This record gives sequence, C-alpha cells and structure tokens, in this order.
Amino acid sequence: MKKYKFWLVVGSQFLYGDETLREVEKNSKDIVEKLNESEFIESEIVFKKLVTTADDITKTMKEANYDDEVAGVITWMHTFSPAKMWIRGTQLLQKPLLHLATQYNKNIPWQSIDMDYMNLHQSAHGDREYGYINARLNKNNKVIFGYWDKKETKLAINKWMKTAIGYNESFNIKVARFGDNMRNVAVTEGDKIEAQIKFGWTVDYYAVGDLVEEINSVKEEEVDELFEEYKKSYDFEYDEDHKEYFEESVKYQARLEIAIERFLSKGSYTAFTTNFEDLYGIDQLPGLAVQRLNQKGYGFAGEGDWKTAALDRLLKIIANNQATGFTEDYTYELEEGKEAVLEAHMLEVDPTMAKDKLKIVVKPLAIGNRNDPARFIFDSKEGEAVVTTMADFGDGFKVIANEVEIFTPDEKAPNLPVARVYWRAKPDLTTSVTRWIEEGGGHHSVVSMNVDMDQVSDLFKMFGVDLVKIK
Repeated sequence: MKKYKFWLVVGSQFLYGDETLREVEKNSKDIVEKLNESEFIESEIVFKKLVTTADDITKTMKEANYDDEVAGVITWMHTFSPAKMWIRGTQLLQKPLLHLATQYNKNIPWQSIDMDYMNLHQSAHGDREYGYINARLNKNNKVIFGYWDKKETKLAINKWMKTAIGYNESFNIKVARFGDNMRNVAVTEGDKIEAQIKFGWTVDYYAVGDLVEEINSVKEEEVDELFEEYKKSYDFEYDEDHKEYFEESVKYQARLEIAIERFLSKGSYTAFTTNFEDLYGIDQLPGLAVQRLNQKGYGFAGEGDWKTAALDRLLKIIANNQATGFTEDYTYELEEGKEAVLEAHMLEVDPTMAKDKLKIVVKPLAIGNRNDPARFIFDSKEGEAVVTTMADFGDGFKVIANEVEIFTPDEKAPNLPVARVYWRAKPDLTTSVTRWIEEGGGHHSVVSMNVDMDQVSDLFKMFGVDLVKIK
C-alpha cells in the first residue's frame, strides 16, 4: 500500500478579527507538529487550512476528494464556526471525516481569563454548532473528544486513521475466484455489483483451467528454491516411512503458491477464493500455499466465498496483517462453565494467528478426492479479538460482529490435522450463538486480534452499512 496523509481543517470566522485568526492558525500548526512527533501517530497529519467562508470549505473538500494521498479529513472548531458554511463542502466530501472535539489549552486560566480568551478558545461552543450539521446531514463521521496531547486521544485518532486507510484501500480490493461457489450453499452467495458499488470490490471469476495453465508453467528450480525456504523457516513433521511422499506433497504446495501468487500479481488481485468441488487438473487442494499467501497479506476464503475473502483483505489492511484471518465455525464445547467454540477450516487457517513456530504436516483430506495436501498446524495466539461476518440479504449487506476471548485448550488434539483457534464468545456462548443465528450470520468469518469493535463499527459506518454488535 502507498502511504496516506490526513488533512487538518480548522474552522473559524472573521467575527473576532485578524489577530485572533493568526492565533488560531498558530495553535493549529503547533498541534499538528506535536501530533506528528508522537510515537502513537502512525500516519502524517498535514495542517491544510484555516477556513472562514463557505467557499473556502467547499474548495478544500473538493481538493481532498481528488488528492489520492489524502485518506481522510480531520476537522476542529478552534473558535465558533457557523455551520451553515460547512453544508455544501461537507455534502461533497467523499473521504472519511473525523470531528476532533478538543481545545488548544488544557486548563482554564482562572486568574487571567477574559472575554478575549473566551472568544478565542470556545471549542465547546463551536463543536456543538458544527456537530449539529454533520448529524443533520447524516454524514456518518467519527467524533473523538479529549485533550489533543493526551495519550488516549492520540491512540483514538490513530485507530481511526488506520480504519480510514482501510476504507480507501477497500476500493482497490480485487478478488479472483478460482471456480464458482460451493454448490447448494446459500450464505456464500451475494450481489457482486452491489459489493462494488458499496465497498469498491472487484470480483472476477476464472476457470480452474486458467490457474492450471499457470501451475504447469512453474519451473522445477523455482519449486526447489521455495522448498528450501520452507525447510529453513518451519518444522517438518515427517513420517519417516513416507519421507519422499511428504516432500513431494510440500513441493506441490510450493508450486501452487508460486502459481497462485503469479496469477494474482498479473491481475493486481489482493484476495482470492478456491473451492474443493472445483479442482479439475489440480492434484491437491491448496492448503500450505494459501496459508503462505495469507502471511503475505492476501485475503482468502474457501468454497468460493468472495465476500469473506474481500473482508479478510480489508481487515488485514487495518490490522497491518497482524493476527487477522479467515476462519470457520466447527464445533462447540458445551460443558457448563467451559463453553467455547472451536474454529478451524479444512486447511487454510491463517498463520498470522499462530502462537508458536509453524509446523508443516501432510495428512489425508476427507473431501475433494485429491492427494494428501501439506498444511501448517498450530494453536492460536491468546487474547481479546473481534470476529466479523458479512451476509447479503438481497436488499443490502449486513455485517455482524462479536467480541471473543481466544485461549489455548487444555487438551491436545493429536488426531486433528488442522490449525485451531479456540474462543469464548461474549457476553456468553448462548447469547452469542443465538443472536448470530437470528441475525443470519454465516459459518465463515474473519477474526482479528488487531482490529477492535470500535474500528469495525467506524469502518462500516463509513460505508453506510448496518452493523449488528452482539452484546
């Protein structure tokens, strides 16, 4: 991804005179300088302009729309800015909008305060006037309140900026579908045109033969080179009686990784799907190959589920590809006091979730009618996370999100040949599962330990899409 910038646009008016406006601009530039120096701010903030007229505001917002380096606009009402001036510009703005409700000075100077000070430092007045018009316009903007030099305020700004970058990058997401959806499955279907209108996602179908052609073009020396990289980076769980078979399976996954990545790169695709019902000409279901591409930041979902593949890529962007990936609901632990959900998939659990060094195994796969595929197995990292799914209801998309706590089970699973993510759902398993099902949530989702519920909420507010937060 390219680097993005954020503009700070500060509101005032001519009522208080030129001296006040010069002070407003000076204060604003000081805030920007100190925010950019902070370890908690990851993207550059640019002081764009002190705006005092409707024409100023409208022109500035138009410029933001057409500057591809600008991921969003941060507004601050240092003084009182009559909000009628903001209507047209705010209507035209097509980038994420953050209303930073703050104040230059932290404390009220009781011994020296006079009306000049009151007129200059009246964000409490200006924020409410400005906030009203955003609410009236249904702008879906974010409001962050707090002293600008406070750690918590900076962290909140930074989280919003990461989410805004995800929003902008969403319009660059391209999904390659190798084969169609799994037959007779409902929840993986969806309106691809509406997804492009709403989220900017391009979703393209390719026959499996198109991928097979790329697979067959991979040279043996390329496979051998990548196989050596695997040996240096991961543990191999050999079956000594079948070492040659093991290595051939791993090498085939290396061939698949090279071919799939090459295919995706040629078309500028950032996410993809496969389908175990559509493998004509492929000897194994892609497993290790998919997981390796997940490590590199590609979005993925199985069974042709393009919605979840794109959602995976989107949340990976916001999470900097840390501890975020596609997963699937499998089975419950229902013993009282231990209620939990075991998440996994046939092969492709995202290794960015891995707790320890990755291990490669080769085991049979009960579906697909192909050779035994290699895959990573691992236990997940532990901690707080958010799991998110998307469903198409015909009249629009619905997003459902639930906070969970991931932990490692006490029991080993020596016969389970896939990675596992095990979590307690909040507020409890009964409420979580009941509400998820009632809202139409599917079995495919994206889990992230680096994106929180506030960011998921902000993200889909930017898109104007309903979010159901299970509580």
